[in-house]
Amino acid sequence: MNQKLLDRIDRPGQKKILACDGGGILGLISVEILARLEGQLRTRLGQPDLVLADYFDFVCGTSTGAMVAACISAGMSTDRIRSFYVDSGQQMFDKASLLDRLKYSYNDEPLAAKLRSEFDAALGHVATREEPNATLGDARLRSMLMMVMRNATTDSPWPVSNNPRAKYNQRDRKDCNLQLPLWQLLRASTAAPTFFPPEVVTFAPHTDREYQFVFVDGGVTTYNNPAFLAFQMVTAAPYHVGWKTGSDQLLIVSVGTGGAANARPELKADDLWLLDNAKNLPGALMNAASAGWDMACRTLGECRFGPVIDREFGDMVMAPGATANASVGKQFAYLRYDPDVSQAGLEALGLGGIDARKVQVMDSVRNIAEIQKVGQTYAERHVLIDHLRGFA
Repeated sequence: MNQKLLDRIDRPGQKKILACDGGGILGLISVEILARLEGQLRTRLGQPDLVLADYFDFVCGTSTGAMVAACISAGMSTDRIRSFYVDSGQQMFDKASLLDRLKYSYNDEPLAAKLRSEFDAALGHVATREEPNATLGDARLRSMLMMVMRNATTDSPWPVSNNPRAKYNQRDRKDCNLQLPLWQLLRASTAAPTFFPPEVVTFAPHTDREYQFVFVDGGVTTYNNPAFLAFQMVTAAPYHVGWKTGSDQLLIVSVGTGGAANARPELKADDLWLLDNAKNLPGALMNAASAGWDMACRTLGECRFGPVIDREFGDMVMAPGATANASVGKQFAYLRYDPDVSQAGLEALGLGGIDARKVQVMDSVRNIAEIQKVGQTYAERHVLIDHLRGFA
């Protein structure tokens, strides 16, 4: 059992959660936002070498957000995470290279090799016959970590964590999740349909109980925004975490990859036929679910920052000492960083020269510089250390 992780989970006092959305190469927007936050924490706390794993007790993510979360939990700085995305963006998210992947077995494709080498190096893992690559249960992971994926075999979302007390993380189980290779779980969480073949994961290998499940990208569940799922994991009794709640006890920072409504003002009823629905409904459902969890967090949490969700709900931001914005007690302090990447949103950031279409799709690997610029500009304007008041 990972005693250091248990000690961190059980340590009395405030707890801090980071939740990262899915979004392909647009995860670079999240990385730039987090780089700003890391820099401000270093200054405020007087720790020039601080990494986000030093601050956040629990990091979680879906799809590309799972990649960011795992990098943070492994102790990487945001500079290193940025380099990982810039250097590997085409391997990770370029749809055009899909056919090239057919030349490789899933275990040997360039992305799989990159994930193995990157995380083994970050965790200082030395390969053995029993454990050739770092696993989810690696004791050098510095925080609690959760990755959301979709189990296509069972038709269910799977939030897989390294929580030592979780039901399927008990070491006496032949199919203990902690024994699964970390790189493979990340590959599963990011296996976006039409971009990657599904990931086949073997449980209880080399035993009489061996079985396999097929996984695809967690972004095709209702948890592309995993913030509320993280709150559920640290409070619901079946997970055996049991953190205290309250806006002075629990902080959730939720980071998106940019959003823009797919408005179609010229749409006619006759346009909504089978092919149109097949093309547009998945994204519409994912966006609605993401906004719904954001609204739930702003209702149950003391929202300190976040963009307007709609013209009726507004932003629900509460100034210090303000009257309650809901008739429920506040369970946590909450921040939502997620730029508006519509053309109007970019113009409001002073980035009207960027074509919004270049920073709205998950495989926009030829526009990395523009994606980074959006994240950096948004962070400079909106990410403030004062949002963490009472937690820094």
